[in-house]
Amino acid sequence: MKTKVNKSGPWIKRGPLKTFLFFLGFSAIIWVTVQFSKEYTEAIELPILYINIPKDKILIGDTPKTLDLRVKERGFNIAWNRVFPPTVTIDLSDATELDSSLIYDLEFQKTALLSQLNLEEEKVNFLQKNIKINFEQRAVKKVAVLSSIDLSFAVGYSALEEIKLQPDSIMLSGPATILDTLSEIKTNSLKINNISNDVKGKVKLNTSNLEEVSLYQNEVSYSVRTEKFTEGKVEIPIRLLNVPEGTNVVIFPKEVVIFYQVSLNDFEKIDSSSFEVAVDFKNAHNSDGFLIAEITQKPEQVNNIRLNEKKIQFVIKR
Repeated sequence: MKTKVNKSGPWIKRGPLKTFLFFLGFSAIIWVTVQFSKEYTEAIELPILYINIPKDKILIGDTPKTLDLRVKERGFNIAWNRVFPPTVTIDLSDATELDSSLIYDLEFQKTALLSQLNLEEEKVNFLQKNIKINFEQRAVKKVAVLSSIDLSFAVGYSALEEIKLQPDSIMLSGPATILDTLSEIKTNSLKINNISNDVKGKVKLNTSNLEEVSLYQNEVSYSVRTEKFTEGKVEIPIRLLNVPEGTNVVIFPKEVVIFYQVSLNDFEKIDSSSFEVAVDFKNAHNSDGFLIAEITQKPEQVNNIRLNEKKIQFVIKR
């Protein structure tokens, strides 16, 4: 009769091994929990994010990237802040200027800084008194703002005046070599369709290719006055200018029709005396017997003006 042999050895039993490992792991967890629940005094480093950098300054040199603290905290909190360090926001509008440096007083700003970190003030010490940041002065320039807004009006409506931007110019700061090449900045492209009322809003400025330039503001307001328009027409005699003395010049036609748009409120204010059309005989050379009619006077209230005839035939009588 054959006897089965226990290959794992007679002294090892699966049940007692599992029990031993369980209590070993449980004891380790209890030990870690107890140790991490204790208070320790340790130094930690937290990353810095600078905000509200003065528009007229460029930060140079080795700007401090971390804030060094000595904290008295439970081990859990210290370990968490080391593995997942929270970012400390430093507002440089609170810094003072000294020579070519910005000085941020950590002790003076301690309450505000620690409120970001949920740390008790009496349990934290900064390992430095302040943060010193070197800068160089930026060049500053004022440039015009140009509109890239495309307006499309409903039938019978039009703008009373050009689109208005407010402000119509802004301050820029940056390296002088770049600002010297800039005289204007455009708004972002914007399309507004089917307009039948006054329009207003805000639009961002186009800062593409201006990475090294700071804008004192990044958007402007726009407004357009809109009104219902109607078309009018008037017949105007053509004035003949600069005819040499003793020269008899006859033109044909002698009158042209002007078509125009005007708001309903101003329609009755416009008549033929509001316009003037002329041809200049100085331009008769090499003109193939034609002169070009030009509108030399028109009222401010009208737009979209056109002539029914621009080429005016002339004949010199001997």
